[in-house]
Order: sequence, then C-alpha cells, then structure tokens
Amino acid sequence: MSTASLNIGFIGLGIMGTPMAGHLMKGGHKLAVHTHGKVPDEVAGAGAKVCASGREVAQASDIIIIMVPDTPDVGKVLFAEDGVAAGLAKGKLVIDMSSISPVETKEYAAKIEALGCDYLDAPVSGGDVGARNATLSIMCGGQPAVFERAKPVLELMGKNITLVGGTGDGQTCKVANQIVVALTINAVAEGLLFAARAGADPAKVRQALLGGLATSRILEVLGERMIKRTVEPGFRIALHQKDLNLALTAARQLGLALPATSNAQQLFSACVSHGGAAWDHSGMVRALEKLSNFEIGQKPG
Repeated sequence: MSTASLNIGFIGLGIMGTPMAGHLMKGGHKLAVHTHGKVPDEVAGAGAKVCASGREVAQASDIIIIMVPDTPDVGKVLFAEDGVAAGLAKGKLVIDMSSISPVETKEYAAKIEALGCDYLDAPVSGGDVGARNATLSIMCGGQPAVFERAKPVLELMGKNITLVGGTGDGQTCKVANQIVVALTINAVAEGLLFAARAGADPAKVRQALLGGLATSRILEVLGERMIKRTVEPGFRIALHQKDLNLALTAARQLGLALPATSNAQQLFSACVSHGGAAWDHSGMVRALEKLSNFEIGQKPG
C-alpha cells in the first residue's frame, strides 16, 4: 500500500461515504469534500477542506471519488455547470463508487476520458458495517493500469477488491450482487418467520443456522436486525429498489426471466406502501409479516 500523501476529493458524505472518507484521512491523505447538506463534523473536524462545488473539489484533487445515491445524481455531480468535469485537468482520476446503471457508466466514462482523464467504476458491497470497518467488497470496471493506480486508495476502504472487467462491468457486478442480497434477505426473513410461527425461538434458530450451509453474512447481520425489529438504515429499501429496477430493466433488454427478483421487488414495494422507504432493507420481513398476520417477536397462538 502506498504511503505517499495524495490530494483526494470525496463527494457524497452519507451513511457510507462519511466513514469511507474518514479512512482515507486516517491513511494520511488530504481530502477536499462536498456533499448535499452539511459536511459531517467528524469529516470537517478531521481537517478535510470543505468545498462549495464539485468543480472546486476537482481543482483541489488528483483523484476524485463519488459516492451518491443514483444514476442521475452521478450525472449531475460530474456534468452540472459547476460539476467535477468543469474542474478537471489532464491526468486526473475519477472513481465512481456509487451503484448506478452500467449503460450510463460507459457514457460518463467516455466523456471524462475525452478530457484526458481516467475513470473507474467501483461500486461497493458490505453496507454501513463494511464502510465503518473498512471491509467493503469493491467491484471495479476499467483499464488494468487505472485499477492499479486506484488500488492503494481503495485498499483503505475495502478488503475484497476485484477488477471485474472493462468500464461498466463493476456496475454490472454490483447489480448481480444486489439480486443475490435481495433474494437472500427474502430467504432469511421467510425462514425466521416460519420458525417463530412454529413456536421456536428465532434467535436460537438463527444461531443454529449460522453453523450450517444456510449461513451467510445476511443471516448474521440482517437476521439479527429482523429479530430485534431494527429498521434504521443501514441500506435503505428505496436504494435497494433502485438497484433491483436496474436489474429488471436490463433483464428485459437481455430477454432474461428473473422471477424471484421481481418478487423481492414487490415485497420492497409493499414495505414502501407502509411508510418503509427509509427502512433498512432487512425490513422486507415486515411485508411478509403483514401477509402472514404474524410478527417474528410474537408468541404463536
């Protein structure tokens, strides 16, 4: 890992972005930051330069990292009148760690590369826990030389860092990840709900399952949230819906059938209809509870 101090820009200081930016500063790098709303005290107080725009961030940085919610948000950050592109100079590197459309990613990359700069799509998995612990899985798309340039910086935020392929392939990998995560949340929720309704202690059932083939990070972390009925994000249902929409849209274009993904999306939609857009995605269990007229914490009648 490189020990040289770099000038790094970071745009998007939400639940994930704030600890990620913190790890970069702890790694000895100088940060210029911009976000929607107030810059968190833990970032500003650690010495980050607070910028008024993406342009200002780009002017102050050699590497610019973006961590915002959706495809249009990345487009705005990059190409608004006072956006990142307006402050770029040849040789700079843009790393988009948001989870967005692979198609749009290729278009954004082409525009940035036309300015003489490098571009890497590098979406992440691991949630708020992974962001805080610097154990994120990072899925990259881009040129090998660009990946190698970015890797020492990415290593400060994650553990499993993979160059999946060319531009956009990191985003494709993230969409696949979100399909697997959603379906596993569904499976864990149904298993724990079944156990509780049948009269078993769901916490002890979860503990037993963690030692067998059914074990998963989702059973470990999100299963505990289901049992404790904790819905604070985490990763918001509205954002997971956005990712599944990318999957289902691409599936239609590719002629693929993804029936289980469609079902998971409907369960998320049911949560949203009950005011759950901002719940953690483990809150999918509440849609199943409504369908069953039984909650995991209840004693069976």
